[in-house]
Amino acid sequence: MLDINFIRKEPDVLKDSLKKRGLDERVIDDILKVDESRRKLIQEIDLLRSARKKTKDIREGTDIKVKIKDLESKLATLEKEFESLMIKIPNILAPDTPIGKDDKENVVVSQNGKLPEFDFTPKTHIEIGKELDILDLERGVKVAGFRGYYLKNEGAMLALSLMFYALNKMIEKGYTPIIPPTLVKEFALFGSGYFKDLKYNPKTDEIYQVNTEDEEKRFLVGTAEPSLLAYYANEILEEKDLPIKLCGFSQCYRSEIGSYGKDTKGIYRVHEFMKVEQVVLSKADIKESDKLQQEMVSITEEIHRDLELPYRLVRICSGDLSLGKYKQFDYEVWMPGLNRWGETGSASNFLDWQARRLNIKYKTASGEKKYVYMLNNTALPTPRPIIAILENFQQKDGSVIIPEKLQKYFGKTKISKEK
Repeated sequence: MLDINFIRKEPDVLKDSLKKRGLDERVIDDILKVDESRRKLIQEIDLLRSARKKTKDIREGTDIKVKIKDLESKLATLEKEFESLMIKIPNILAPDTPIGKDDKENVVVSQNGKLPEFDFTPKTHIEIGKELDILDLERGVKVAGFRGYYLKNEGAMLALSLMFYALNKMIEKGYTPIIPPTLVKEFALFGSGYFKDLKYNPKTDEIYQVNTEDEEKRFLVGTAEPSLLAYYANEILEEKDLPIKLCGFSQCYRSEIGSYGKDTKGIYRVHEFMKVEQVVLSKADIKESDKLQQEMVSITEEIHRDLELPYRLVRICSGDLSLGKYKQFDYEVWMPGLNRWGETGSASNFLDWQARRLNIKYKTASGEKKYVYMLNNTALPTPRPIIAILENFQQKDGSVIIPEKLQKYFGKTKISKEK
């Protein structure tokens, strides 16, 4: 959510942002009209309250009270309309954001690592998983339904090895490790931008709601990001403590309602998985937040190099950016079984868009209070790197070589039929 003062001051900047994102620019004019009406009403109510305090006439006081009540009712309606419009205003775009309509116009920044060449017919991760008895999709569907799966034997150990490796990498880089709650209140998901409107909508939000005994709604997170961001909700931090760097390990749940018919085979797109996520809270300084985002990107690139996976870094274009994002990079690894690049994560800078929703500020040395800037980044998830490892490092004899950096966590150098 943006500052209304900024919207009043820079309507053309925001209209340009909306246009480049392929969104309707008229929402800016709409919100400015509603804002003007609500400000006039607030002023009128304040004047009436002042008059009521001064009057000694009981009848006049009663008449003023009735007028105030009527205007407050109108104001309440306007406030709802105002809030509804405010959440539709996207963040500003970084000046160097590629302009494009959708993900087809994202820009490849760099490509690293050599694509594998096989002297045999390579198999998919589905075939490899079944032959090595490390992945069971049939029983996964039987027990969990569509997109359900079991990782077993070395498959389970591979997933945990990836998580231990990523968590240790983040600790080495100065991030505080946290195991956050995966069952959270509504404000955490709205505040981080995971609802498309003011309230949860099961038809549009890829979030699972959980039935609870009390009246307060609870939801399963799709990443540790909302839990980590909400950790400091409604708090005022000290400038000297910034940036705050956190990494969260969690189970992740996604309904994938917007991906009907996509990637229906294997474990590329699933409803639950594990992930290590990075979150940073920084000072309200774009240059500093840009530097921190690049640091986060470099760490995840290092992780991909450690895993010896061919990968590429992609800059997300204006039309593919979600509302709250100022700048975003994606990571993609080569997946021979799919014969294409597959996304393994993303690094996003939200500036103060999320902080305003979550009400997280910091106090400067001079005593001024500002909203923090918030950044998040995928350190490493489980399903897709597992796919990439199985498919890129498969051998002619049916075995799979484990990347050297992962072997100390995995306990073996390869997965084979010989147990």
